[in-house]
Amino acid sequence: MTTLPIIAAAETTALVAPIELPVSRSPFHVYLARLATGSRPTMAEALDTIARMASGGAIPGEAFPWHELRYQHTQAIRTRLTEANSPRSGRPLSPATVNKHLAALRGALRECWRLGLMSAEDLARAADLEPVRGSTPLRGRALEAHEIARLFDACMRDRSPAGPRDAVVLALGLAAGLRRAEIASLSFADVDLAGEVVRVVGKGHKVREVPIKGGTLEALRAWLRCRGEGPGPLVCAVRKGGRVELNRLAPGAILRVCEKRGGEAGLSDFSPHDLRRTYVSTLLDRGVDLSTAADLAGHASPNTTKRYDRRGERARHVAAGLIVVPYVDCASPRGRRM
Repeated sequence: MTTLPIIAAAETTALVAPIELPVSRSPFHVYLARLATGSRPTMAEALDTIARMASGGAIPGEAFPWHELRYQHTQAIRTRLTEANSPRSGRPLSPATVNKHLAALRGALRECWRLGLMSAEDLARAADLEPVRGSTPLRGRALEAHEIARLFDACMRDRSPAGPRDAVVLALGLAAGLRRAEIASLSFADVDLAGEVVRVVGKGHKVREVPIKGGTLEALRAWLRCRGEGPGPLVCAVRKGGRVELNRLAPGAILRVCEKRGGEAGLSDFSPHDLRRTYVSTLLDRGVDLSTAADLAGHASPNTTKRYDRRGERARHVAAGLIVVPYVDCASPRGRRM
């Protein structure tokens, strides 16, 4: 085996060399197979980041010997993650991002034990990692009403089948709060127009039924007139000339829909997840209680839903105005009139 430094700051080393295991015996692959389809790319990237960090960039996640990690190594990984910068922004990783990486690490370690590659005691020690505390400014934004109107106007100006298809994509994010992977994974059979609901398989394979109303139903009916009502993916490819092909869109295609229609509408940049943030913010702004909003959004905890609230200072000032302090300055003109 080749001895490589795992984390310089931890002053420790690990015997790290690439390994070859069949997929059925690989902690990396078995762990990812347990996850929902939409979660796999994110957690695979997290494991790959940890593996390259721990091996000096030499070994990817799928070839990393996860079963050789012990507590001193995993604690060193935790420390290094808290000190690392995001390759995308150049800023330190947020506590939520670090904890996501630690969750992936614990998941891979548990599979090592389940596969008989690690003892229960070694697993307990290696996985005994405190979550990183703290918070960072909220990312993303909620779209304003005039921006939403311009988005759908851009879709309605497009007389090809791509117009109603993109309207459905946007409506499912804005008015049903679906994640982009959830939109991409929908099939025709998941939509109940008569019952006005869409059946969604979310994270952790949790199934929820989300009500769809008004313009969302109109957009779906218009799109289905172009797509047809045969089995297959709900939102699918539209080729040149308006030819519809029942090929499932990748989640990345949902991002391109947002970029295209946002550009046509003259909007500042927004992500597919901003549609979901807008959905949650709108529910809360209209008086829907946090528990119901969490249920509709498919969140396991209302605490997660709170992080999607982008109503900003306006909501804070309205809330502050509800508190009555019965004090009047008698020296002021207002006080003298009393």
